[in-house]
Amino acid sequence: MPTFVLMTRLQPEQMRDVDARTRSGKEWLEKVNKACPEVEWVASYALLGPYDFMNIYEAPDVETAHKVSMISRAEGALSAESWEALHYDRYLDIMEEVT
Repeated sequence: MPTFVLMTRLQPEQMRDVDARTRSGKEWLEKVNKACPEVEWVASYALLGPYDFMNIYEAPDVETAHKVSMISRAEGALSAESWEALHYDRYLDIMEEVT
C-alpha cells in the first residue's frame, strides 16, 4: 500500500487547552477510521516548526489520502497537506532502473 504523510497545522486557539486538544484529536481519529477503515497508521508526531503534527499512514489510493486531508480540514485544521512517500530502498531501486 502507498505511504502518505499528513502535515497539519492547527488554529492557535486549538493548541491552548490540553483536554480539548486530546478530545478533538480522538474525535478526528474516530472520524478518519470510520470514513477510511482501510487506512493503516504508521506513526504520529507533534512537531516544532511550521506544522503542528505529522501523521504517517498507508492508504490504498490517493482518493483515500484526500479523504484524510478533507476530514482534517473539516475538523478545524488551518492546513492539512498529504504527501505521498516512497520508502528509501524502493527509491534506490527506481534510481538504478533509470540510471
